[in-house]
Amino acid sequence: MSETRVPEATLMKLTDKGPQPVKTGDFFKGRKVVVFALPGAFHADLLRTSTCPGFIKSADEFKGKGVDEIACLSGERRLRHGRLGQAAGRGRQVTMLGDGNGDFTKALGLDFDGSGFGMGTRSLRYSMLVDDGVVKSLNKEPNPGEAKVSGAETMLQQLS
Repeated sequence: MSETRVPEATLMKLTDKGPQPVKTGDFFKGRKVVVFALPGAFHADLLRTSTCPGFIKSADEFKGKGVDEIACLSGERRLRHGRLGQAAGRGRQVTMLGDGNGDFTKALGLDFDGSGFGMGTRSLRYSMLVDDGVVKSLNKEPNPGEAKVSGAETMLQQLS
């Protein structure tokens, strides 16, 4: 079985100084990163589903299993501050990444056509473990409206 490497793309990382571009090669290099992706805007998914809160609540467990960073990826074109940033990154446990053009998502083959719902191309809901740029596990939700197999609990079990 061949290794699946994360594709080269530029994402937008939410920082204290606002959104900053980050190359995926640099972001994943030499580190173990858990990524969870959402099909919709950060605010809709983070504040209404259990996906992000599960990762925030389990951040110390992930660190204890050697995870360097937890990142939330969305096709959100505009990364937002305020309540959204507070909900997602309490104590900076979750890094917010935007894939506004969907380049990273499409290159991974994890996009779907939501145009029938007026949403355009979106990311599937998934979680993945990336170790030094190599995808070690990938948990895709069969239904983008659910968060059953892509949650923190599943990822923690895979790290055991």
